[in-house]
Amino acid sequence: MNILLTRPLIDTEDLMGKFFSLGHKIIHIPTLKISAANIDPIDAKKYDAFIFTSANAIRSLKLINHDKHKICFCVGSITEKIVRQAGYSNTISAGGTVNALKNIILSSDQIDKKKTMAYFCGDNISSSLDAELKKEGLQIDKIINYTSEKITELNEENNKIISNHPPDIIFIYSKRSAESFVELVKKYALNGLMTESRVLCISEKVLSVLKNVGWKKLEIFEPGEEIMKLEV
Repeated sequence: MNILLTRPLIDTEDLMGKFFSLGHKIIHIPTLKISAANIDPIDAKKYDAFIFTSANAIRSLKLINHDKHKICFCVGSITEKIVRQAGYSNTISAGGTVNALKNIILSSDQIDKKKTMAYFCGDNISSSLDAELKKEGLQIDKIINYTSEKITELNEENNKIISNHPPDIIFIYSKRSAESFVELVKKYALNGLMTESRVLCISEKVLSVLKNVGWKKLEIFEPGEEIMKLEV
């Protein structure tokens, strides 16, 4: 099968290797450029726990007074893996959704209303996790430590690859990525090449972006299910 992946290379390299080993053809078209935000280092001592909903937030951490035993709440297993690779040992993983993460934080016996948490995130997020936790009485500092910029150009080589090998399956991992993907497809008049493509979306919010502009073969998947979804 021809599989189109839209994440930056650093986030999708392992998955690409697995797909290649199974004999699939990979079309890699990242839809977002991720950059660390220009902020001063954060004093880790100020916080009793960290919250991560993206691996980009971990890669963009700027801290002083590091504490590798800090409680780290992670949205899913992939994010937790990156946190552990960064040296943190006290990690808690939710089931891959922000709502599950919220519930795990609220039910944790390691956190109470006297403690303060830092929520590291990007400049464009699809949920208000910090606001929801504050409603429950928790002390949360939202820290934007990375930015995302839509990629608006498709190089000639990738345009040719899509024309010659229309994707059977497309994976999209965020609402902003979906918006960028839709804009690229429209700009380069690629809709007609993808009418039979299955588009796998990481959430209902991502799916709704594509549904609203007329895409039909839409499905939701969980991170880690990519290879299993090829067999459906």
